[in-house]
Amino acid sequence: MDFLEKIINEKKQEVNLMPLETVQPLRETYSFYQQVKDHPEKMHIIGEVKRASPSKGAINLSVNVIEQAKAYEQAGVTAISVLTDEVFFKGSIEDLRQVTSEVTIPVLCKDFIIDEKQLIRARNAGATIILLIVSALSKQKLEELYKKATALGLEVLVEVHDKEELRIAEALSAQLIGVNNRNLKTFDVSIGVSQTLGEKQKTDAVYISESGFSTSEQVALVKENYRAVLVGEGLMRETDPKAKVKALQVLR
Repeated sequence: MDFLEKIINEKKQEVNLMPLETVQPLRETYSFYQQVKDHPEKMHIIGEVKRASPSKGAINLSVNVIEQAKAYEQAGVTAISVLTDEVFFKGSIEDLRQVTSEVTIPVLCKDFIIDEKQLIRARNAGATIILLIVSALSKQKLEELYKKATALGLEVLVEVHDKEELRIAEALSAQLIGVNNRNLKTFDVSIGVSQTLGEKQKTDAVYISESGFSTSEQVALVKENYRAVLVGEGLMRETDPKAKVKALQVLR
């Protein structure tokens, strides 16, 4: 099995045991989409709190997630992403709760979402953005979860990896479309994925390039067609993440 298949199989078991929570009030913050649209002069950064990954193993298991998130916020990221998958990424929903209780900016719940129960759990834990991965869902399920998430007042980052998936995301009228430079089947990374798909974008969505960024030169490669980059490992391995965020904030 490839990585994605293993993760989804595990996620199905996890969701079966997950309670359906009562919807709590939505955490108040600004719209990530609107903030990016209002400030087109720079590349926006989504700083990710990521302890580990299936391909790289441990990245920073002992990280203080609150300190890391606050460093990102102080450095001027537009949003924070928190990995909540326990088995493969060593994150937790508690990491998300801790971060959202201490920062004021939008927070993305980064997980492999396949069920409405996960949407409500993420919202209740303070997330204002959730991730839907096109390759992890049937077209019908993607549409269903997208509608449910927006009805819950959540922003939705729809993630794609190739031209066909990009068309599916655009057909949803998604406001946030993420192009993942990491192949979720092999976990190989190439910024060339974003460069190729950048020429094929057809909507007024905010396009975000995800994975593989550690230098300002790399961010500059995608600034023409993208408004933001999502950076995880490139920040998690830094002793001074605040300085690194500032270095990656390339002018457009």
